[in-house]
Amino acid sequence: MSQSQSFNLVSDPWIKVLKKDYNETEVSLIELFDNSSEYLQLSGDMKSQDLAILRLLLAILLSIYTRFDTDGNQYDWVDLDDEWRVIKIDEDDVKTIGRSLLKTWKTLYSQKNFSSKVAEYLEKYKSKFDLFGETPFYQVNATVYDQNVPENKQIVKGKGTVTVKQINRRISESNNTPSIFSPKTENEKNKINFAELARWLITYQNYTGVTDKTKVNAKNKFSVSPGWLYSINPVYIKGKDLFDTLMLNLNLADYDKNELETQLCQKPVWEYDDINEYIQQRLSGMFPDNLAELYTVWSRMLHIEWKNEQPTIFSAGLPKLDNKNIFLEPMTTWRKNKDNEEFPATRNKNHLNEAIWRNFGQYIKVKKEGNYRVPGIINWINKLKSEKILAKHDNVNVTTIAMISDGNATSQAPYAEVVDNMDAKADVLFDNTPDIARQWPTRIENEVLNTQKIATYFYWFAKEVSKLRGNDDKNSGWASKEVAQLYDKLNLPFYSWLASLKSNDDRDEKVQEWRDNLNKIVAIQAGNIFRDATANEIIGRDKDNIFTSYNKLRRNVYVSLK
Repeated sequence: MSQSQSFNLVSDPWIKVLKKDYNETEVSLIELFDNSSEYLQLSGDMKSQDLAILRLLLAILLSIYTRFDTDGNQYDWVDLDDEWRVIKIDEDDVKTIGRSLLKTWKTLYSQKNFSSKVAEYLEKYKSKFDLFGETPFYQVNATVYDQNVPENKQIVKGKGTVTVKQINRRISESNNTPSIFSPKTENEKNKINFAELARWLITYQNYTGVTDKTKVNAKNKFSVSPGWLYSINPVYIKGKDLFDTLMLNLNLADYDKNELETQLCQKPVWEYDDINEYIQQRLSGMFPDNLAELYTVWSRMLHIEWKNEQPTIFSAGLPKLDNKNIFLEPMTTWRKNKDNEEFPATRNKNHLNEAIWRNFGQYIKVKKEGNYRVPGIINWINKLKSEKILAKHDNVNVTTIAMISDGNATSQAPYAEVVDNMDAKADVLFDNTPDIARQWPTRIENEVLNTQKIATYFYWFAKEVSKLRGNDDKNSGWASKEVAQLYDKLNLPFYSWLASLKSNDDRDEKVQEWRDNLNKIVAIQAGNIFRDATANEIIGRDKDNIFTSYNKLRRNVYVSLK
């Protein structure tokens, strides 16, 4: 490859977007930020890729608007070097900092476009966004790579490589395990153009797995990172268009007052002068202390050699991030272990079809007491509503995109992609009615829990029918499938009901509306089983038959819904 070769993400088209006429196109970073309100959404090769690129775009915006206001003026409380990197934050007046950042956000949102400072910033760091050169984008040069890997894994040895078909998460094929349902033919799997490569590099750093074996040199042993987005249950807010989505997820003025200086010192990976410094920081085990760095965190040190415009990708693992009690990440739900330690929640392949409304309380705060954590991005939207920046009747589209691994500890290869969302009005999700028992989140969560209880009754009904059919107690697969079908029938009605709620609705009437619908759907699904009853199920055994089982279900449902 010629030394003058260039493909620069700042000026060359590579990001797939969906225009408002529903045609797809590829745009550069400059084009995207200049025209973001003209695009409906990112439209990459898969939704997980869109999320990874969204976070990179947010890292750029965070790095600019925590330093400059919408007129391009540097804030009085921040000191910058010649490269616009933060030297120091003056923390003497926390309220002033908060007000100025919120003012910047409000001005951007009302103007419906980003300021010229975005283009200036990208121009300043343009060399770091080129796929080629001495500081290639999301890679290291040959010298840096060889300095940081064992001698037997250096580039000249030709070892420690991953193929294009492996970093392409729609294929995810190693040389040992062919992908049967690949979207590309065998001859095309390892072919890629520069725009595709840029998208998959970002995706691969976020959803990596652990199939590759080369590690960066380190004094102590470490477990390699599977990719940060692979390690959380991602959630973000989808807006009316791409500008709206970027802004709603740009939590510009939502910082821990006790860690203001570090959290406002945004430092994405491209702002490191020496990439060796970044690698050493990753090896130190330190969790990023600012969002721009977290949104651009590497799981691998990559180097690319080129031949006939096709890449050979060398890869060396970086340490897995310690995620215990680290709350900087705003785009995840949370879980606690038995020791009350908190971690980002994750999804596994056993819960692929579990719609997010069934875990409503993990996404939306439904109780005030206790140490109860919801995604930071939800708190940010609540802040915008409290500040009357978002109208109470504005819709909030809570969206989750998760790439699920195969559960194999030695590979963590992609198994499935899950995309789901729930839509509700801001004053419903963040209802501040004085009576907590009447607040919509509390009422909604109660109906979710009640629905789950009824689904459990339905499971026991289906299991009793299965037993009447001659299946043993351990064979509950058929009953589980029937419950899954019940939930499939409930998903759309629940989402429609949720979207219909208003703050001035009569709570009891709207709850009864859902319960009537739930009762009807359960009756239909149970009736389908009842109508297919065999002679054995009708005759039954030990005084039990399908009639007694059905009546028991209907009685339990009646008691639960009255």
